[in-house]
Amino acid sequence: MQVKFNAIIGAAVVLMAGSAYAQDMVVKIGHVGPTSGQIAHLGKDNENGARMAIEELNAKGVSIGGKKVKFELLAEDDAGDPKQGTAAAQKLADAKVNGVIGHLNSGTTIPASKIYSDAGIPQISPSATNPKYTRNGYKTAFRVVADDVHLGGTLGKYAVKELKGKSIAVIDDRTAYGQGVADEFEKGVKSAGGKTVGREFTNDKATDFTAILTSLKAKKPDIVFFGGMDAVAGPMMRQMKQLGIEAKFMGGDGICSGELPKLAAGAMSDGMVVCAEAGGVEGAAKKSMEDFYARYKAKYNADVQVYAPYVYDAVNTMVAAMVKANSAEPAKYLPVLAKIEHTGVTGKIAFDNKGDIKNGALTLYTYKGGKREQIAVVR
Repeated sequence: MQVKFNAIIGAAVVLMAGSAYAQDMVVKIGHVGPTSGQIAHLGKDNENGARMAIEELNAKGVSIGGKKVKFELLAEDDAGDPKQGTAAAQKLADAKVNGVIGHLNSGTTIPASKIYSDAGIPQISPSATNPKYTRNGYKTAFRVVADDVHLGGTLGKYAVKELKGKSIAVIDDRTAYGQGVADEFEKGVKSAGGKTVGREFTNDKATDFTAILTSLKAKKPDIVFFGGMDAVAGPMMRQMKQLGIEAKFMGGDGICSGELPKLAAGAMSDGMVVCAEAGGVEGAAKKSMEDFYARYKAKYNADVQVYAPYVYDAVNTMVAAMVKANSAEPAKYLPVLAKIEHTGVTGKIAFDNKGDIKNGALTLYTYKGGKREQIAVVR
């Protein structure tokens, strides 16, 4: 009996070992964004884009180096805070993820990028636009959207040439993103022959702007540019209305969300706001973006805020590099990622030698009837 029992146990061990070998290869992809705090709606939008890509890849079935792959998403919350961002980055590095998509904002992306670089983990940001992110020389850092030099500068020129701004006021929230995009906007205004009449600052958690807006009101601005996020821009517009400041309101991608009209709570008239998304599609590519918006709505019963399609493309670009390299090991697929050419829902993705997207587009928007309306795609 003992011999027979041992034989059964032995057979079971062999079967278990066989099933372990037959299992999928697991590839872990990290995502980091602010899923709590004031801009949680933007962080959740980004995370949804990553989850959608991972689920579709698993449903389709992907093989890397002859092995069937199961992708796992390790999602972390950085609350838009640099300290929490570096803690999240370290957690993903310790978990030995194969790659990271994120972070959302520049203030968390830039300090986290050093941790990923030290660990040799490729990182693609779908939305961080501060130029410093890709100018630190880290070979692991990439982004799939245009940076603030392009975004802020384009908005500055647009304010002077198209909106005919004569007295332009600038406010920023002192974050890496907000201050950076405001600086580039100011340079763009000056290069187009315009002038700024005041520069004020607040912070990314502020709710009362009476002092800075009263100071600016005396200068009679016809345009107010805000470098920051929609959660601060909405209340700022409400207080501008209360103080009788009748100026157009401009901002970068941080304010250019589907949530902005709600946050402004009736203070936003049609055509009052002009903002830019650091990305954009034209012509035939518009169809793939529209299809993505429809699939996203069907899946999450919510509209895309801003960057979910860029997150989705970032995941698929990273996986395309793994497939092409026949390896999910960061050191092996990283050189392939640097040279990749991938066509996604946001258009063609290829990186320059800094890790910035080549020929990045911007989409200018305004709002009418509480909805974003495209003005133009510029490159």
